[in-house]
Amino acid sequence: MNKLILATHNEHKAEEFKQILPQFRVQTLADLNYDQEITETASDLEGNSLLKADTIFRQYGHIVISDDSGLEVKALNGAPGVYSARYAGEQKDDQKNTEKLIHELKGITNRNAQFRTVITLMSSNDTLQFEGIVEGAIVHEPKGDKGFGYDPVFIPNGYQKTFAELSSNEKNKISHRANAIEKLVAFIEKNPTFC
Repeated sequence: MNKLILATHNEHKAEEFKQILPQFRVQTLADLNYDQEITETASDLEGNSLLKADTIFRQYGHIVISDDSGLEVKALNGAPGVYSARYAGEQKDDQKNTEKLIHELKGITNRNAQFRTVITLMSSNDTLQFEGIVEGAIVHEPKGDKGFGYDPVFIPNGYQKTFAELSSNEKNKISHRANAIEKLVAFIEKNPTFC
């Protein structure tokens, strides 16, 4: 089984990747006892995803996948975007981030939003990026207790439930991360020597 290093400390994100990529042995930074925080200094998702992959690849010299994801709200000119995890401050508090978002959208009727992720695949052969998007809308109050981040306030188009009300299987079929991983897997299957 091919091994991939996933450049994250986020347990929720790691679990999603492992569920969507059962054909790979996914090792996280925790599995490698890598406890340093990778500072996300780029101004966009592409840059942060690349920064994380590069940092870990230089450390271990093994094929790495990393991602950076953000919620982009149309009425807020794409915010919180690259700052999604620290929208309400550097402490990265999901509840406070969600509360700030709801407050910012108070009285606004256009609630259209999208989750977007950029996955970087880095090996000694090359570096590639894969984008995934799921469109939807922001609800007025949180619903559901599954998922993480902004999942309780995001309803994907075509659904009546928030991401936090869907099962992990349902979410993993349509999420932004699943869309990007699907492109990643298709590439790996067509280019097995890449790994």
